Amino acid sequence: QVQLVESGGGLVQTGGSLRLSCAASGGTFSRYVMGWFRQAPGKEREFVGGIRWTDGFTRYADSVKGRFTISRDNAKNAVYLQMSSLKVEDTAVYYCARRTSAVVVSTDPTDYNYWGQGTQVTVSS
Repeated sequence: QVQLVESGGGLVQTGGSLRLSCAASGGTFSRYVMGWFRQAPGKEREFVGGIRWTDGFTRYADSVKGRFTISRDNAKNAVYLQMSSLKVEDTAVYYCARRTSAVVVSTDPTDYNYWGQGTQVTVSS
């Protein structure tokens, strides 16, 4: 059974940085696409970014482009979300997810099969 565990969330001031981690157990990332999503209270879950494990191709939502970076570590079977220049509107629960496809970095959360439990990110003004 694949389990994804996020960590690294917390409280940060506007303009600050955080790095989220997502580690897998019971499976690997090496043949899949990994995505990061977030959900703020009262809002739908939205795509933040994703990475195609085979070649490291990344895709980002316009709202985070230039501020967030996704990376991977094959040895640790982990994927990271480096967040910089954080804004109040980045406040949300952040989730990592894995989809079966190894090709398309989809923005649709229904395309992802496995999800972590989420980690809270709060950006204060």
